[in-house]
Amino acid sequence: MPELPEVETVRDGLDRFVVGAVVREVEVFRDYSVRRHDGGAVALRGQLTGQRLAAAVRRGKFLWLPLSGAAPDGGRPAAALLAHLGMSGQLLVRAGEPADDFQHPHLRVRLHLNGAPSGARYLDFVDQRTFGHLSVVDLQPVPDDVAAGLGSDLALIPGPVAHIARDLLDPHLGRDDLVARVRRRRTGVKRALLDQTVVSGVGNIYADEALWRARLHWARPTDKLRVADVHRVLDAAEEVMREALVQGGTSFDALYVNVNGQSGYFERSLNVYGRAGEPCRRCEAVIRRDAFMNRSSFTCPVCQPAPRGR
Repeated sequence: MPELPEVETVRDGLDRFVVGAVVREVEVFRDYSVRRHDGGAVALRGQLTGQRLAAAVRRGKFLWLPLSGAAPDGGRPAAALLAHLGMSGQLLVRAGEPADDFQHPHLRVRLHLNGAPSGARYLDFVDQRTFGHLSVVDLQPVPDDVAAGLGSDLALIPGPVAHIARDLLDPHLGRDDLVARVRRRRTGVKRALLDQTVVSGVGNIYADEALWRARLHWARPTDKLRVADVHRVLDAAEEVMREALVQGGTSFDALYVNVNGQSGYFERSLNVYGRAGEPCRRCEAVIRRDAFMNRSSFTCPVCQPAPRGR
């Protein structure tokens, strides 16, 4: 599933290639991909056509494009196109004639654009596994009255995203407050990292990588961690995600691509995730895999000793 660096790579591409464009026409090829939109495909077309894509904004793994045409009297945007990529969703920018692209077996929604700064003419939502979706939703003020996400100064957030915490790349995240929230919880540290209401954007891959760098086992109880321990793992998570951003995210197959269809290559730099049975790059102990929340956790048994009782 795409994690924060993958979604941020897509957001950056949308910001450069389609922000400022006006939606001329909307084609929905699979109604299920707009299932979260009130009124379905017909209503989505009506609410998007003629709207200007004013910005590309991200909080955690959620991505939205405020619609300037939705604002009354030319004021600030009141609605946004919200995109959730699910497990396999892609937003691909196209130029030129799209005839061949209509044969793509997983094309779900196409936005025809006018006036994109890059000359782009189409924004395609492609989704093989169909867990992703698009919808137009109302924006609402954020309680702290600062920018709701990366990519815009607007202190407005889509209603369905309002419960999502700020992420580690957000300049408005209060790190000390986050450390206190983590330590107040009675859970394992990896569960806390994956809880999007505590801190958003960290998924299974980067949680394992951050814990390896911080030399903490995934089951360490959060209420037993020292302040310095929590800071160390949060710093490691931010560090590993910023490194992944430089390389375009982590790509394990053709599903994880940016808006130009290019894959990321951070998988080559993974130290622990997916490396069960291989030597730890730090101490050469054998990496182990444990079942975790219907997924897997990868740890070094020497660098990341398990808490007592495990």
